[in-house]
Amino acid sequence: MQLQQGKDAEMELAFQDIGDGEPVVILHGLFGAAKNWNSIAKQMARSYRILTLDLRNHGSSPWTDTMSYVEMAEDIVEFLDQRGLDQAHIVGHSMGGKVAMTTALKAGERVKSLVVADIAPVKYPRMTFKSYVDKLQSVDLTSVKRRNEVDPLISDVIESPAVRAFLLGNLENTSEGLRWQVNLETLGKEMDSIGGVPAIRPDAKYDGPCLFINGGNSDYVQSSQHQLIKHLFPKVTFQTIEGAGHWLHAEKPHDFMKALSDFLP
Repeated sequence: MQLQQGKDAEMELAFQDIGDGEPVVILHGLFGAAKNWNSIAKQMARSYRILTLDLRNHGSSPWTDTMSYVEMAEDIVEFLDQRGLDQAHIVGHSMGGKVAMTTALKAGERVKSLVVADIAPVKYPRMTFKSYVDKLQSVDLTSVKRRNEVDPLISDVIESPAVRAFLLGNLENTSEGLRWQVNLETLGKEMDSIGGVPAIRPDAKYDGPCLFINGGNSDYVQSSQHQLIKHLFPKVTFQTIEGAGHWLHAEKPHDFMKALSDFLP
């Protein structure tokens, strides 16, 4: 994968586009990709035009040596420009939720409504994801031929079979063997930025319709953070999906879909 530098060149994010109606842009989380949202996208495409994106350094999108939230928000605005879209509803999960928030706060006129899934505009002091990156980087892909051969090589650090399966979804077969579809070098270098607070103006606000959905079993969004969220997003509504963790759209897809359909016009 060729490394694309900064914003000097046009960013061409990979995406999937299905359905007709008002455009809804869906942004995945860290280590994710547009394909993770296929099931949700197919259901929503009955009523909307659904554009699921691979964010920079993920999936089939270009690799860059930086990935601040401001840069990724600029990517989204550029994507809307490329598609000839003045506005879109934006749905973001986890890291994608922070990208969605930053886009709304910096270019609110382009965001018709905002849905943020299980993330808050705060710093997350978690070192777990950095250890994931380090472990994945340590794997010698020339010594394996199939994805399932990598699983036992990372199980000492990444104990959850579900998490391992999710991460190994980023491996693809090429004519030269297995390769990662995520830019592990940049992810490792930028992990503090990814876990941090998006750089926005102190007086920034998004006055459009906004829904924050959190999983009842997740600790990513705390009630103590609601005041900050209300300050940035005055028209926010909060909703909890009971029995769901951080990957609420995968764990409780029916409840997640209902929350979206009740909120979106």
